[in-house]
Amino acid sequence: MDLPKEIFLKDYKKPDYLFDTVDLEFQLGDEKTMVTSKIAVSPGNEAGNSSPLTLHGCDLKLLSIKINGTELKSDKYTVDPRHLTILTPPAGVFNMEIVTEIYPQLNTSLEGLYRSTGNFCTQCEAEGFRKITYFQDRPDVMAKYTCRIEGDKTLYPVLLSNGNLIEQGDLEGGKHYALWEDPFKKPCYLFALVAGQLECREDSFVTCSGRKVTLRIWTPAQDLPKTSHAMYSLKEAMKWDEEVFGLEYDLDLFNIVVVPDFNMGAMENKSLNVFQSRLVLASPEAATDGDYAAILGVIGHEYFHNWTGNRVTCRDWFQLTLKEGLTVFRDQEFSSDLGCRTVKRIADVSKLRSYQFPQDAGPMAHPIRPLSYIKGAEVVRMYKTMFGASGFRKGMDLYFQRHDGQAVTCEDFYAAMCDANNAHLPNFLQWYSQAGTPTVKVTSSYDEGSQAFSLKLSQEVPPTPGQPMKEPMFIPVAVGLVDSTGKDMPLTSIYSDGMVQTLSNDGHPIFTTVLQFKKKEEEFIFKNVPERPVPSLLRGYSAPIRLDSDLTESDLYFLLANDSDEFNRWEAGQILARKLMFSLVADFQQQKTLALNTKFVDGLRAILQSTSLDKEFIAKAITLPGQGEIMDMMSIADPDAVHAVRTFIKKELAFQLKDDLLAAVTSNRSSEAYAFDHDSVARRALKNTCLAYLASLNEPDVTELALNEYKSATNMTEQFAALAALSQNPGQVREDALLDFYNKWQQDYLVVSKWFALQATSDIPGNVVNVQKLLAHPAFDMRNPNKVYSLIGGFCGSPVSFHAKDGSGYKFLGEVVLQLDKINPQVASRMVSAFSRWRRYDETRQALAKAQLEMIISANGLSENVYEIALKSLAA
Repeated sequence: MDLPKEIFLKDYKKPDYLFDTVDLEFQLGDEKTMVTSKIAVSPGNEAGNSSPLTLHGCDLKLLSIKINGTELKSDKYTVDPRHLTILTPPAGVFNMEIVTEIYPQLNTSLEGLYRSTGNFCTQCEAEGFRKITYFQDRPDVMAKYTCRIEGDKTLYPVLLSNGNLIEQGDLEGGKHYALWEDPFKKPCYLFALVAGQLECREDSFVTCSGRKVTLRIWTPAQDLPKTSHAMYSLKEAMKWDEEVFGLEYDLDLFNIVVVPDFNMGAMENKSLNVFQSRLVLASPEAATDGDYAAILGVIGHEYFHNWTGNRVTCRDWFQLTLKEGLTVFRDQEFSSDLGCRTVKRIADVSKLRSYQFPQDAGPMAHPIRPLSYIKGAEVVRMYKTMFGASGFRKGMDLYFQRHDGQAVTCEDFYAAMCDANNAHLPNFLQWYSQAGTPTVKVTSSYDEGSQAFSLKLSQEVPPTPGQPMKEPMFIPVAVGLVDSTGKDMPLTSIYSDGMVQTLSNDGHPIFTTVLQFKKKEEEFIFKNVPERPVPSLLRGYSAPIRLDSDLTESDLYFLLANDSDEFNRWEAGQILARKLMFSLVADFQQQKTLALNTKFVDGLRAILQSTSLDKEFIAKAITLPGQGEIMDMMSIADPDAVHAVRTFIKKELAFQLKDDLLAAVTSNRSSEAYAFDHDSVARRALKNTCLAYLASLNEPDVTELALNEYKSATNMTEQFAALAALSQNPGQVREDALLDFYNKWQQDYLVVSKWFALQATSDIPGNVVNVQKLLAHPAFDMRNPNKVYSLIGGFCGSPVSFHAKDGSGYKFLGEVVLQLDKINPQVASRMVSAFSRWRRYDETRQALAKAQLEMIISANGLSENVYEIALKSLAA
């Protein structure tokens, strides 16, 4: 295998040549597409240049190359599978014209220009543009683009690219053309082209300066009715970004295009966002509340990139978190403002723990630079925690003032934040360079005589591949103190590091303060504390760490009942659940009889019966930690024990809380038309969570209840929740319900993907065989990433089936990865990463997983993507 050379951040150097303008011409055809690029080139430094000009290229047929209008002779350049190198370019400014031939209809990788369901589409991040033409395919080469597209008018009536439509018209032979111009400089990864048979929903938005922007969402005609929520989400995002960050859209046209075959969820190409269908299309009958929320968030995310990613982009791909971490934080805040902030925070932290923390503890561990979306967002959130909303806004304003139109680094963002707030955050940049999840240990003590309450903090960052030793991190720890009546105590002063800090807020009491923990060990002493409090630690989850405190079980039940910080109220319940699950796992492994702590049942009953708490919060608070989260915290992960224990607790809770759960299902029914608003979403969330608990009992009356909910549901949220409840238990009822659902929805490929995912993630015995059968189902298509993620990705997320003791789950994935790698290496690499933590399991499972990794690596013609991840996993 011809492997690429590994690139390191320390080796970064500025480009030898800059591209000022790029004029692209595409002649789209069924068999081949001709691409002409005309580039104005200038030296990358003032002294001029004598270096060769090296351009990236992949799977291209070079037809011609001209410099200043003269054809370049073959001895003046070299071509290899990855590069075109012009050996002696002219000194100073010159023009370069390159003509290539590409074959989009054969491009199953879905990178570069490809044809999907009859339409042309591009995906250029991170390195797809090199599959279109030879180019300096790096984000710090920014240029102004024009794009002329020619194609058959009947086959491709819609021709789209970035920027503004300058000209369009008919050509001979039934063809037509469109000429687009983007007035803003951009890197090539933000280039986009779409051509095909599409129709649009059109609307408009008037910006804060009074400019009218035309908004269009393009999709196949039959899907147009399902785009109304996406248009609502776009307009809300535009309004929110103006109000919160003062950021106004900068062109007169904003396009979104929906495609069924797309590797990513969506892509923020300047003024021409491309989305996978499931993140745009929604109707109450065919999409769940979760789908509606995801559309709101991702539409917002891609729009917000217009400033954080497009106007200011990243200098190199090591800085990816600069645009992605910042933009994820912005979309989280957007969704929080439009919904319930606590519930959104719980969902985001749960995702961090499910996906990022396991990676941090495995062979793929890396700092947030180069690559982190969700942990990168947590690092950005820490700036806001330290500086407050107004200080964060000042930092953002200075960031854009300094760097608009530039490709910059994480240090540039840090400098803008600190300079705008006249601050220095020692050790903070360690978050960008150190891998792993820090663990913070907290011990407390109280001196009644001096009325002083002490918190002693220590931190440890575990060793990770290539980083055996770690420096202390800057960790903001938000703390409140709760008195014996359950009320927050006012905080007046803190003694730390030889200094007393007086806490004040214009005469108003302060109930939460942020401790700046920046050494390996530090002590913080709260003065004027009249009684021993229960500390509420890491409020709002103020830093992405693992917390290990000396809070007793009684303290945790007290916080579960009383903490004013609802995130920490939820967290107290989760810690209690984790402690309970670990205790029962030990009992299960020792073959002891399992029994449930009555205090835990009573704690959840009190939450369930509350009339003051948000219903969606209640649904989150009574949901047990996932199997993966518990396994991640074990020295040797035991999928069978964790599954048995979680199943036992769920059934026992359902049995002991049956009357309350039935009452919640009944009282949260509604005959009103579907609405995506917080009260309605919360009501459905609680009802569906309670139904899932009840169905685990597998009793005739509850099965009948779930069947009635399934049959009477008037929206997908409730219908699919009832189907999921029924499908927990193997048997004829499950089979009949799954078949009925498929027959009802077989024409809707997005709903069928849900159907695949539900079966793939099932914990029923022998599910490997079921999933293997589904690979041959007529509705499954290995070339469609969404269906692969649903079926194969879903299966990898089922701890019981994937980690089956006989190795059948590992064998299944090994075989599928090799098939998939021939079609789409990028998607295959995501699937093979499920093997990355094979050493976390018992020796039998280790041997079986290792054998599959070795089989994958030894395969002929393996892609770079899969080879790299499999090799790193094996070497762990």
